[in-house]
Amino acid sequence: MTPQHQIRADYDAHTIVVYQAYSPAIADAALRAGRFVAPFSFHRMTWIKPSFTWLMHRSNWARKPGQERVLAVRITREGWEEALSRSVLTTADPAAVARAAVHVQWDPERSPRGAALNHYSIQVGIGRHLIRTFTDDWIVGLTDVTPRVRKASALMQTGHTAKAQRLFPAERPYPIPRTLQAVLSPGR
Repeated sequence: MTPQHQIRADYDAHTIVVYQAYSPAIADAALRAGRFVAPFSFHRMTWIKPSFTWLMHRSNWARKPGQERVLAVRITREGWEEALSRSVLTTADPAAVARAAVHVQWDPERSPRGAALNHYSIQVGIGRHLIRTFTDDWIVGLTDVTPRVRKASALMQTGHTAKAQRLFPAERPYPIPRTLQAVLSPGR
């Protein structure tokens, strides 16, 4: 049985993949530069999600206006864990949330068809005071996965869910350092 709060992600020894959906203008500029550049906003929080299916739900499979392009953002695990160490759960005291460099919230994980599951997926909001560190130091690569997203969506719409799921990234439980477990656990 899946634990109620568990980070599941595509990762290796040094990096983890998180997903974001953007307008074509932001995605194209970032892909050309190999990092986020204008028109990406460095003045507001940006949310990163290690769950592919959660982002598919959120972006309506890259069909939501302003979220037509899906990027797989490979960041260092060191950066990911630094973000988590600086985070506050969005359910915490509002004053603590307002001061936090990073926000964490747990939302119901989603099935490929968008149904809420009985366990949660983490969403990490990188605040504007840490965005330059995220974009300039933590990111090691950007990949446009929109064609794969569109192909998987078309397969699902025609009843080929198993074929579609073969296009999904392999996600497995991410090993959270003991020092971060209490920070990320709701209700503690």
